[in-house]
Amino acid sequence: MTFKLKILGSNSAAPAHNRHQSAQLLQIENQFILIDCGEGTQMQLKKYRAKARKISHIFISHLHGDHYLGLVGLLSTMHLQGRKQDLHLYGPAPLAEIITVHLRHSEMYFNYKVHFHALDLDKKELIMETNTLEVHAFPLQHRITCHGFIFQEKPKPYRINKSVMPVNMKLEHIMKLKKGEDVYDEKGELLYNASEMTFPPRRSRSYAYCSDTIFDPTLPLYFKGVDLLYHEATFLKDQASRASDTFHSTAEQAAMIAKDAEAGQLLLGHFSIRYKDLSPILSEAKEVFRASRLALEGETITIDD
Repeated sequence: MTFKLKILGSNSAAPAHNRHQSAQLLQIENQFILIDCGEGTQMQLKKYRAKARKISHIFISHLHGDHYLGLVGLLSTMHLQGRKQDLHLYGPAPLAEIITVHLRHSEMYFNYKVHFHALDLDKKELIMETNTLEVHAFPLQHRITCHGFIFQEKPKPYRINKSVMPVNMKLEHIMKLKKGEDVYDEKGELLYNASEMTFPPRRSRSYAYCSDTIFDPTLPLYFKGVDLLYHEATFLKDQASRASDTFHSTAEQAAMIAKDAEAGQLLLGHFSIRYKDLSPILSEAKEVFRASRLALEGETITIDD
């Protein structure tokens, strides 16, 4: 059961030190989701052999260029490559105008449908749902409208113990057992005991993405117990005042959020171009939260079930 995250870009502001602007590709089973789309994202997708045509949903956290300037180019390439399947795009309302202006003045019309979902939330809300997945957005405290996202698997079914499963068991009985329900006959007599016929469900996994934000101690309320938390760590703590002035966070502050959220792992990113060597950022975070790691481009983080 696949749940993995590919880092495509991890820098803030501008490309530097062989790092690119924010972009991540999340795969949950056969669902491919792009989170932010900084300049050069389509080149990063190509570099790491991730096929853009498989992306079905794109989430843009906010409209600072290092998080969306690669979007129009990516959408255009999808068009040129003959994409036909619908695409769902989530982001601040003005993003629709930005795309429309590009299309109008280039006299281009996509040969696929883009469903735009405008975001302007002041609380946590469900914005996407499938049979197996829920995605919630929540507000972040940044200089402009900005959102974080939580990707959460729905509760999984109980697993049938095939070694004790009778031959030709009725499908309706299997479906009840997968819900953890006992099965009775027409007379109300027990046919199958769910505890004897099934194994417990595999655990549901989760990933929270905190894009640009000032240190906000209320954030853990949105994603308590999350398996993997991405939180920006633009600066080291000696630049805390700079972080506050620019509505960003330090590595230490990101670690404090992860600790309070009781996260499984912390993924640090959105690094300032002032830092060529990222090891001090990792060290600072680990002093507070040991299960910290850097968002290094090309790496894949897998969450086991």
